[in-house]
Amino acid sequence: MTKADVMALSNVFYFDFDKAVVKAEAFADLSAHAKYLVANPSVSVVLEGHADERGTREYNMALGERRAKAVSRYLTVQGVSGSQIEIVSYGEERPAVIGHSEDAWSQNRRVELKY
Repeated sequence: MTKADVMALSNVFYFDFDKAVVKAEAFADLSAHAKYLVANPSVSVVLEGHADERGTREYNMALGERRAKAVSRYLTVQGVSGSQIEIVSYGEERPAVIGHSEDAWSQNRRVELKY
């Protein structure tokens, strides 16, 4: 798998309200990212956890971290070294979409995988 192949994969993974469980629809792309990382041990990835605006700032920071850790666990189970993974939580501070509707909130509940 080349870097170009990896860049064609989804790098944003969405979560249900108040949940930190990786959805089945993310498995194929996450598994492909894992294969790339296993084959390229010098490459590292940052997992940025996000939450929607509902809840306190502190709660959303913790929720973003739990979501990033869930993606991290998925990758490590696939063989990725923990030393290749960095976890950051932005909570509600960096919304992908500005708005106060379920549509906006659903796009803000995410983990972004960045090389």
